[in-house]
Amino acid sequence: MGSIEQTAELLLCLSPAEVTNLKEGINFVRNKSTGKDYILYKSKSLLRACKNMCKHQGGLFIKDIEDLDGRSVRCTKHNWKLDVSTMKYINPPGSFCQDELVVEESEENELLLLELNPPNPWDSEPRSPEDLAFGEVQITYLTHACMDLKLGDKRMVFDPWLTGPAFARGWWLLHEPPSDWLERLCQADLIYISHMHSDHLSYPTLKKLAGRRPDIPIYVGKTERPVFWNLNQSGVQLTNINVVPFGIWQQVDKNLRFMILMDGIHPEMDTCIIVEYKGHKILNTVDCTRPNGGRLPMKVDLMMSDFAGGASGFPMTFSGGKFTEETNPNPVIPEEWKAQFIKTERKKLLNYKARLVKDLQPRIYCPFAGYFVESHPSDKYIKETNIKNDPDELNNLIKKNSDVLTWTPRPGATLDLGRMLKDPTDSKGIIEPPEGTKIYKDSWDFGPYLKILNAAVGDEIFRHSSWIKEYFTWAGFKDYNLVVRMIETDEDFSPFPGGYDYLVDFLDLSFPKERPSREHPYEEIRSRVDVIRHVVKNGLLWDDLYIGFQTRLQRDPDIYHHLFWNHFQIKLPLTPPDWKSFLMYCG
Repeated sequence: MGSIEQTAELLLCLSPAEVTNLKEGINFVRNKSTGKDYILYKSKSLLRACKNMCKHQGGLFIKDIEDLDGRSVRCTKHNWKLDVSTMKYINPPGSFCQDELVVEESEENELLLLELNPPNPWDSEPRSPEDLAFGEVQITYLTHACMDLKLGDKRMVFDPWLTGPAFARGWWLLHEPPSDWLERLCQADLIYISHMHSDHLSYPTLKKLAGRRPDIPIYVGKTERPVFWNLNQSGVQLTNINVVPFGIWQQVDKNLRFMILMDGIHPEMDTCIIVEYKGHKILNTVDCTRPNGGRLPMKVDLMMSDFAGGASGFPMTFSGGKFTEETNPNPVIPEEWKAQFIKTERKKLLNYKARLVKDLQPRIYCPFAGYFVESHPSDKYIKETNIKNDPDELNNLIKKNSDVLTWTPRPGATLDLGRMLKDPTDSKGIIEPPEGTKIYKDSWDFGPYLKILNAAVGDEIFRHSSWIKEYFTWAGFKDYNLVVRMIETDEDFSPFPGGYDYLVDFLDLSFPKERPSREHPYEEIRSRVDVIRHVVKNGLLWDDLYIGFQTRLQRDPDIYHHLFWNHFQIKLPLTPPDWKSFLMYCG
């Protein structure tokens, strides 16, 4: 495979007169013919430029009135701030860098803004679509982000989460998967797992599969943190995991190939996929925030993406400041503030997805990967507060603005691609599950999974208070001005009798008895004892705590510490702490 040649795209050309008019500091400029906006930063002879688009969720930047130096801009969506002189985001601190454009001067003294791009990798070795027979390509929805694809005589499955919880005990399946789900998995020729989050990489599901077919071929992208980083710890015996590079076609047979692409926002963990059969493309962007940095194939036959929102502890699990009644100066009570915030966020996401679909013009669109519920009784508050987007609402919005066909999937329903492309009104284009099929789950087997978590509570490690130093030293996060108070709690987030309550000062990784006298940001994290001890004992990522709604947080000042959370959610060591040596030393 040759490497992909880079191309330069001209985004904006400023005339010599416009160049002369550029002022010192920040300049907002627009390409009048394309309507696209850019930011130019001028300092003496230095010129830097970027698109006027926030990396978080594509919001527009405006002048930041709090910035007296004239170097930063503020996003209108979530108040993220970008220092244009360094192209680094300053709120949240220590987070992303903005992708810079190349600034060149032409011989005519014009100023050119260029974007360097590898060409769209899916355009290498293009294939013309061939006619599909009825029944030749069928897509069956199983549950959440799991699709079963029949592609000629091959079967491919996406992201099988079909049993057990995700994120410790916070997420459970909304839909009842078809009763033959395990047979379907066993018959697959290959499985694609998009990323390491447990609603996509489900060890309880894979354990059942491995019991029958340990050698099933599984494909994952070559992310910085391996998707299966925790395979050895999990005890699941899978022997045929294939890690493939991004942007290169993987040939399955003469008609079928696929290509894994990375996410522009979380390249260290998120991926998406294009599957092509006889020249017909299926695009699955899964959970990517900006799949492939926002460049995607147009007019694919079928596109599927997430849509629901709700995969974050914010703001439901926050209290203190504007998040609680007592200290809230606003006339709006916090529950109303949270509800309004959630409603606004969901609306933004819905509009963003509708716009993406309108721009990409797939023939058919299917919203998926958002069908989970916080069904454990102790998470009743989260379930009631964390309202998700409705797939039908999104589909109606799409239909209003384009002629894209939409499909709201029900477990066991099958879309026949050949029929739908030939005649969208064909009544056999989508076969719904038989009458009387159970669609929604009404009971979940909590017992066995809670038992596993509970087993950690009485573990010998926690008899020795020095586990705290051992754990945070292992975690490796320090030299950052933040003090965190960790409190172990019961189900209701009240202190657990005999549980630990301690401070960690991440500036020097010390464990003081009281908060230091210097100025420092402070965060208080209350965690359910079974989950935090399970996470600590097994060296797991803190997504189980945060995305799983197993914590309650307060912070002062109210800012998001990206470096801290990013470390504990993505960058922890790949092997768990050596508790065996720890106990020998303690003994």
